[in-house]
Amino acid sequence: MNDKNSIIEIAKHTIEMESKAILNLSSLITNDFAEATQLIYNSKGRVIITGIGKSAIIANKIVATLNSTGTPAVFMHAADAIHGDLGLILEDDVVICISKSGNTPEIKVLLPLIKRAKNKMIAITGNTESFLGLHADFILNTYVEKEACPHNLAPTTSTTAQLVIGDALAICLLELRGFSSNDFAKYHPGGALGKKLYLRVQDISSVNEKPKVLPNTIIKDVIIEITEKMLGVTAVVENDKIIGIITDGDLRRMLSKVDDFSGLTAKDIMSANPKRIEAEAMAIDALEVMETNEISQLLVEENGKYAGVVHLHDLIKEGII
Repeated sequence: MNDKNSIIEIAKHTIEMESKAILNLSSLITNDFAEATQLIYNSKGRVIITGIGKSAIIANKIVATLNSTGTPAVFMHAADAIHGDLGLILEDDVVICISKSGNTPEIKVLLPLIKRAKNKMIAITGNTESFLGLHADFILNTYVEKEACPHNLAPTTSTTAQLVIGDALAICLLELRGFSSNDFAKYHPGGALGKKLYLRVQDISSVNEKPKVLPNTIIKDVIIEITEKMLGVTAVVENDKIIGIITDGDLRRMLSKVDDFSGLTAKDIMSANPKRIEAEAMAIDALEVMETNEISQLLVEENGKYAGVVHLHDLIKEGII
């Protein structure tokens, strides 16, 4: 059992077991799922999700997913609920109770209390004939034939099924709400994910130098401009409008072709009609343009006028890549 091949086989077997169980979940989706989703969508309250043991951990994750996709949700531990936390549940809240067996002692105590308050109850359970199944208003069936645990004891396949049903519920609600990437950005302002959703080109280019030369600028001054601004590029502008670009690569190619460049100007070596992007565009869109065209810099425009440079290194530094 300690050799690598055995470990790999066990891992593969576990994944295959759980994937089959997840695939089977689609056959267990009924009108109860649709009606429970509509209930939450139309509710004026929050979603209170409760469970105990490993189901409580899954409940926490589903709460996090719902909150981040526009559905207010709160976790309530089933054991704590019957010792004071039941006050979390308000009149318009919808309660989701997660339990594989549906017959744990805490659930049996908790359910009548919730029903007495007339809150609607959604069960996520693998046992539709359980105490939870029989007393819930809607049942989301997460039946699994067997746990991945060789002793069929440790919650593994069953908790995966609970998690997947929670994700399905969250995505259905997201679609019903028309939850957009802009909405998502409001809930995820931090980290690389948030930056991909809210960071704009001008947020980056505005802190960079703004290298520019005129069409008749001599090459020596072009080299000085590129060197001083340290972006490996300069825009060639006329009346504040971009007419070309000169990169480090353009200078190297020029030097490989001519020995005397004293008579050359920016217009002689620039690349006309360079790729550019609007200042208001998303930074992630700038990355796409760079990747598509295999370039490292983009000139930025605002209202048709030159507004700066965004560099691939800026996007890396911001965590966009």
